[in-house]
This record gives sequence, C-alpha cells and structure tokens, in this order.
Amino acid sequence: MSRDPILITGAGKRIGLHLARTFLGRGIPVIGTFRTDRDTLVDLREQGADLYYCDLQDDPQIEIFTRTISSRYDRLRAIIHNASDWLPDDNALTASETMHRMMQVHVTAPYQINLGLAQLLQAVPDRASDIIHIGDYVSGKGSTKHIAYAASKAAQDNLTLSFAARLAPAVKVNSIAPALILFNEDDGADYRAKALKKSLVQREGGLEEFQQTVDYLLNSQYVTGRVLHLDGGRHLRS
Repeated sequence: MSRDPILITGAGKRIGLHLARTFLGRGIPVIGTFRTDRDTLVDLREQGADLYYCDLQDDPQIEIFTRTISSRYDRLRAIIHNASDWLPDDNALTASETMHRMMQVHVTAPYQINLGLAQLLQAVPDRASDIIHIGDYVSGKGSTKHIAYAASKAAQDNLTLSFAARLAPAVKVNSIAPALILFNEDDGADYRAKALKKSLVQREGGLEEFQQTVDYLLNSQYVTGRVLHLDGGRHLRS
C-alpha cells in the first residue's frame, strides 16, 4: 500500500480510532476529523495523525476543512467516511429535524467532501485511490425505529454508485454495510444475547475483521461501485 495519506472522518473512537491506529502503525499518514475532543486524540497526535475539528452538521465548516486539506496536501490515498450519527425516530427533535440531521452527516457531508477532495484522490500515481463509505446493514432492510437513519444510509449507498461512475477509473468507490461489529461498553447482558442471535455466526464481527474488509478494498484494483455486507449472515435469519 502506498504511503500517501488516508483521511478518516470520526477518527476519535471505535472503528475510526482502530483504523487510524492501524494505518499509523504501518507508517501510513492519517488525516482525521473529530467533533468531540477525547483522550484518544492525544494518542493519535503523538503517533503523527493530522487531526481537525469539523462538525459535519455545519456546511461552512466542511467547506473550510476541504479547502484546508487541499492547500496542505498534494494527494490522498483514500477517504474513509466513518463519521456517523444514530437517532431513533422517537426523540426530542421534530421529524423534519431528525431526517435533516441524519441526511446531513451520512449524505451531504460525504458528498461535499468527495467533490471537494476528488482532485487529490485523482492525483495518486500508478494505481486507483479509494473512497469507502461506512454504511449499515439496515440500508438494504429498513428499520421500524430508526427510519430516518436507515434512509440516510441507503442514500449513502447510492452515493457509492454515483461517485464510482463519476470518478472511474482513477478512484474506486465502495461501501461497507456492517451489522454488529462491536458492542458498547454499557450494553447489558440481555441485549448482547439478543443481538448475537440475529446472525448466523452469533458473535461480534470485531475490529480486526472490519480492518481486513477495509484492507481488501484498498488492495483491490477491480472492485468498485459495490456495497460489501459484513453482517455474519444476518440476512439469512428468519
């Protein structure tokens, strides 16, 4: 893999943090965004990550961020859209506000970033660069309690199709649609047992499994415009 930088949105926790640490450990420069300052960001900075505060709910901040990256870097090896928001439909916001918030983070922000940084991706010599959208299993299934979230992830999958066609052959664009990858620390035993039964393999996917999926897409020279499901066979459960 080349030593051109990889941009990861939402690099401060969980999947984004694991990806950032892994790439840095391989000697690959990492550019990361964050919305909440965390102790983990200190560790990433010490490893050499170039981190930027950027609230993806704020269009002007996204525009400033893409201009800043374009002025500081000549090219990008990949953009990994990991930043996410997860709201149930039953929350304190109005229905319109809920849908707008989900679409902003999962669709509008990646759309702006992809367009704003496309030239840096196209500048990578000798091989295709990558955009990877981190989606969700529910994008192809729907949800009764997270309708706005599921709809926004489905729209994000559609971005994959459109950008794959627009940016080929210089840039490959794919999506990963995970189900259960990693429990939260405060998830109770009953919830965990119920969640595990939803897949055929009945376990968490795990961060390393996710990393291997990202690596597969980065190393491939032939896969583009695809949504890769990482769900433990959940689609075969009745």
